[in-house]
Amino acid sequence: MSFWRVILSILLPPLAVLDKGCGSILIVFILTLCGWVPGVIAALIILNNPKYSS
Repeated sequence: MSFWRVILSILLPPLAVLDKGCGSILIVFILTLCGWVPGVIAALIILNNPKYSS
């Protein structure tokens, strides 16, 4: 996980997971709408998970 990807996931969580698939973007977007912190946490988990690596 690169430094810029972490910064992007803090500022705009849905954009950070753009290349991880439609489901990941949708989940992070909905969590970001519910609250900024859940969206950031979900984005960081998805970016850190080797299952979603591109």
